Amino acid sequence: MSLEIIILSFIFTGIVVLIFLQLKKKETSENDKIKENKIQIQLDELKSTMNSSISNMANSFNSLSQNVTKDMSSALTSVNEKVNNFNFQVSELNKSQESINKILAGVKKYGTMAEFSLESLLKDLLPASQYSSNVKMKEDTSENVEFAIKLQDGVLVPVDSHFPVERYKAIQDAHQQDDKKAMAEARTKLARAFKEKAKSVNEKYIVPPKSVDFAIVYAPTESLFLELANYQDPSTKELLTQELMKKYKVTIMGPNNLSGYLQSLHMGFQSLRIKKHASEIYDHLKKISTRFNMHFNNVLVLRKKLEEAMSVVDSFGKDARAINRSIDSIKNPNDDDDPDPDTPSPISSYGQVEKRKVS
Repeated sequence: MSLEIIILSFIFTGIVVLIFLQLKKKETSENDKIKENKIQIQLDELKSTMNSSISNMANSFNSLSQNVTKDMSSALTSVNEKVNNFNFQVSELNKSQESINKILAGVKKYGTMAEFSLESLLKDLLPASQYSSNVKMKEDTSENVEFAIKLQDGVLVPVDSHFPVERYKAIQDAHQQDDKKAMAEARTKLARAFKEKAKSVNEKYIVPPKSVDFAIVYAPTESLFLELANYQDPSTKELLTQELMKKYKVTIMGPNNLSGYLQSLHMGFQSLRIKKHASEIYDHLKKISTRFNMHFNNVLVLRKKLEEAMSVVDSFGKDARAINRSIDSIKNPNDDDDPDPDTPSPISSYGQVEKRKVS
């Protein structure tokens, strides 16, 4: 009877050990599930952060592209409008050449009319921020130039108008009377008036580095400009425009070539503005590139964490297999010895012994 108690005790102890191992395995499984849930939560958070960041960068880039496209389209449209306006003004000026002398004849304030014509050209072909009126070029004088065009870094181009109507009208009168001598004298007096004007402009308004080293004198009609452009000194045969440029650094311009000059300046200003926008786009792209690098680094960090998680999973798998082997060894302690199937087990042998005793 005592032997049966011992055997039952062994069996009971084995059952307790199996129950304990099962409970331990269940606890380990629950802990692993908790770890897996934490890892999954971290992965979801990282994925959400990456999606949000990529979405923000895409929205920022799209907004930047739309603004750049809008600005460039607006600039090109403005340039096209200015060109059309310039062509229209040239056409109107050509149509009004025949009547301008009649309009200005008898008007005492012809200087004001010439200044008004100059202001109209500047207003139509340049933005208001690119020129100023009545600018004092020298601090020690009360003289102001009519207009000053602003170039890069604030350098000014002095522009003054001049229209000696009486002397110009004398040329036309002599032409109508076919008086060649009077016409030659009238042209000489007109050239002298512009020489005096060029000298005055040189002394008052050309002050580098505040200004460029030349100035513009505006002749408000194409017919007046042609008279000046074609005039040659009787003795030296030098053109008046060349003489004024070399001696006084003054350029004579009529409505057409001043319009062309202003148009080229306007195109230059637009190019600078586009270049500025291009620099801003480049800066934004650099920021986007930096953000992409940061996100790529985050991806590397995520990859490292995933590798660590996989290592933990592999370790858990090894532990689980070791536990299963231990349980199997407890369940079948003689499996490792590979016993002979014909050899009776101790329990069956014990049964046979008891049977012999009874008989």
